[in-house]
Amino acid sequence: MPPTAAPAMLDVTCLRRVRPWGADPVDIDIADGVITGIRPAGTAPIGVRELDGRGLLALPGIVNAHAHVDKSWWGLPWQSYGGEGSTEGRIRHERAQRDALGIPSLERSALVLRELVRHGTTAIRTHVDVDPGVGLRGIEAVEEAAAAYRGALDVQLVAFPQDGVLRRPGVLELLREAAGRDSVRAIGGLDPASIDRDPVGQIDALTALAAETGVGLDIHLHDPAELGAFQIELLAERTARLGLHGRVNVAHGFAVAQLDPARRRDLLAVMADAGMTMTTVAPLRGAQLPLAELDAAEIPLGLGTDGIRDLWSPYGTGDTLGIAWQYARAGGLVRDDELQRVVRLATSAGAWAVGREVHDLVEGARADIVLMDAENPMDALVRLPERALVIAGGKALHVA
Repeated sequence: MPPTAAPAMLDVTCLRRVRPWGADPVDIDIADGVITGIRPAGTAPIGVRELDGRGLLALPGIVNAHAHVDKSWWGLPWQSYGGEGSTEGRIRHERAQRDALGIPSLERSALVLRELVRHGTTAIRTHVDVDPGVGLRGIEAVEEAAAAYRGALDVQLVAFPQDGVLRRPGVLELLREAAGRDSVRAIGGLDPASIDRDPVGQIDALTALAAETGVGLDIHLHDPAELGAFQIELLAERTARLGLHGRVNVAHGFAVAQLDPARRRDLLAVMADAGMTMTTVAPLRGAQLPLAELDAAEIPLGLGTDGIRDLWSPYGTGDTLGIAWQYARAGGLVRDDELQRVVRLATSAGAWAVGREVHDLVEGARADIVLMDAENPMDALVRLPERALVIAGGKALHVA
């Protein structure tokens, strides 16, 4: 199938003989993209527009809370990385090479979406670069790629100033323009201290723009320890003052994992009071964001893939459940309740990242369902089996 062709989508009225979260087999009735009933598995023949789940494990569709759908060179020949290792060096390398590779483009974005779906993703929050070099072309490309799914795949955009905010004239105006598009749910930011060298200025500008336009703010923050904590405190203060409660997310937030326990507890309390959230891609190096402490502070955490085979790194498969595996393994999580909690981070507990109150295998929820040949959620996490069936909005988008 050509990468920009409309995906095959089969309306499903009932998913037969599946085991939600590893429980006993049930039949799940679906109408108008919503789960309308869950009943013990019947023995009647499989009907038209019904699918036989064959006793497979059923989980809610996977939520990718931090993607970069516009950046990938997926589908092109291998691209050797030739830039510097710092954040600034990677930004320069990407800016120098992206046009020659046709990044951003409809074709590249469509291929990435296809890979995300193949790995069970049904809802995505994706950052899309906005800067004077690309303008809003990346947003337009991702919008068009997402439109092929006709609403079945939930794709929500963050207008992301990868090259800085204050140091690049015109970026704030582009962010304001992007915020007026229906697909854009938030604006982004990047390391106010180390990139723009003006943490107060960048944070003031972005929070004011979010308050003015009514969108959220999802800011990449790699700055470490006390430098990062200082910026999170600035964000929390502006969030409270400007009425942005529940609309501000900190992505990466390495600083939170690097503080001593008492300092971290105080910072998390400040974040919780401001209704802030966090997302992580479970980096292999360094401490992981502390799930138990985030849960205790009632700060929602989401998991995401970050970039996938892009000009920053050749790594990435599009499997957010694989990121969950990485998070659990790196954090030394081994007990069943811990492993199931991490699976929920990648599925039902990720509802907040795409603006849903409920995202689960329950009546009234959107019919986003992924099937796997696994004994239970814990087994699915540690083995990462193939996604046998992916249903989004009541439509089968992928069948293995």
